[in-house]
This record gives sequence, structure tokens and C-alpha cells, in this order.
Amino acid sequence: MKALVQRVAHASVTVEGTVTGRIGTGLLVLLGATHTDGDADVSWLAAKVAGLRVFADEAGKMNRDVREAGGGVLVVPQFTLYGDARHGKRPEFTAAARPEIAEPLYVRFCEELTALGVPVERGVFRAHMLVELLNEGPVTLMIESPQGGTA
Repeated sequence: MKALVQRVAHASVTVEGTVTGRIGTGLLVLLGATHTDGDADVSWLAAKVAGLRVFADEAGKMNRDVREAGGGVLVVPQFTLYGDARHGKRPEFTAAARPEIAEPLYVRFCEELTALGVPVERGVFRAHMLVELLNEGPVTLMIESPQGGTA
């Protein structure tokens, strides 16, 4: 699994004119899955995101995680994270998991974050979404589960 994680002052997702998820201070997570991802990838990545120390402490150092900062996480499904644009001008998405594999992984990722004490808001799987964010820092990290899709 891959997660593009951005520290935000605020973020939201709108689908067909309706806001489906909104956070203030926190993390926007664009989440992608590949064919061989499984429960171990979900658990590892959720724990990694929940524990990322990217929020400032009293001394201005990045020493707090999203829970300690009183923030939330907006998780947006993003199959294009597994897009390959190395050849030609049109990306191919053969490495992205099919929806019937990816959607349950997305749901479990959100549930695991919640179980770890993180307030979670969500995008909508298989929908055209408008994502708004104010990247704070900016802080943007690409994180991939070490199982490499073999879990």
C-alpha cells in the first residue's frame, strides 16, 4: 500500500456538491493499494500514519503525532498512486488493485486508524471527488508498506 500524506491546516472532499469529509488541522492521506496488499500492509500503514511525528511541539520541533496535536485524518482513495507514466504519455494503472480488492483495504485502513484513536473522515470510493486542502509547512511524505504488497 502507498499513502501520500500531507500535513494540512484544513482539508475537505466534495462529491456531487456534498461535502463527504472535512478536517481542520491534521493529515490528508491519499491511499492506494496494489494487487497483493493485505491485512499486514493495512495494519503497518495505519500505525505508521497515526504515529507520524510531523506536528510541532512547544519548541517548534516536529515531535507530535496527529493525536497529540488534536487533529484528524481525511482519507481519500487514490488508485492513481500506482500509476506508471514512465512510458508514453498516458499512464497505465495495471499495478493498482481492482476495486473489489482495494475498497475493503481502504475501509479497513480507516477502521484501524479509528481504533488507534485517530478521528477519521473519508472520501468516497469510486467517485469523482473535489479535494481541497491547505498544505501546512508544507509537509508531504510518500509512505509505502515494507511488505511491498506481499502480505
